[in-house]
Amino acid sequence: MDDTEKSREAPGAGDDEPGGLPGDENDGPEQAGADSSGAPHRRPSYVFLGVVAAVVLALDVGTKAWAELALSASDGNAPPVVVLIDRTLSLALAYNEGGAWGLFQSADATIRRPFFLVVSLLAIGFIVSLYRKLLPTQWALRWGLPLVLGGALGNLSDRVARSGVVDFILYRADWVGTMNEWIGYVVSDWTKTEYWPTFNVADIAICVGVGLMAVDMLISHRVQPSSGGADGAGGQRGESHPSGPTQSVPPPESSTEPSQLATTTDS
Repeated sequence: MDDTEKSREAPGAGDDEPGGLPGDENDGPEQAGADSSGAPHRRPSYVFLGVVAAVVLALDVGTKAWAELALSASDGNAPPVVVLIDRTLSLALAYNEGGAWGLFQSADATIRRPFFLVVSLLAIGFIVSLYRKLLPTQWALRWGLPLVLGGALGNLSDRVARSGVVDFILYRADWVGTMNEWIGYVVSDWTKTEYWPTFNVADIAICVGVGLMAVDMLISHRVQPSSGGADGAGGQRGESHPSGPTQSVPPPESSTEPSQLATTTDS
């Protein structure tokens, strides 16, 4: 009987070893603020955000100052138009007191100006707060947010220093006219023209930045399934470790050992 009892205790004897304590293998990268690969998350620096935004702001302010000097009317003459590409791209000075596509341009100045100032400040605050939360893999947002920030600061400076935003880049294309015709079927007072609304360097930076934000959204949706699969695989691998709470139960094969040992002892 002594040999039998010792044999029965043998299958579960290794469950109390120090290496089999539950949770030991989960301590490490996660507690240190790292990802599943063990590499720590490095948040983007505000230096990069500030440098890119400052470059965009400088280009925008500089080009607007040049446009007001070179493209303004003088001696009662019509404002000059500089043609860069015939029937496609030209430079002509314009002031936009509203938003994109001249939205709210006819609204009262006491309402319109504070409205755009508040919206711009909220957008800037959101960009700065979101940038610090980016992951190292979000390269599109890492570039997109500074571009949007620089463009927002450029147009905000116009709203503070002038009555409207300085625009000077004029683009024309047949597809613009077709688009405006289709919009005209929905909006009765829509202006049907082949010219895109006049814009500036800040608007270009904002559009490119928003495009990169859209790219980040598409990439995130594609990465989620693969990352979920990796987590699932990791979970399955974790279940095979002896440290899990259910691993102390002997495998099904060992359930026949006590009866075999009892038969041997009786014999």
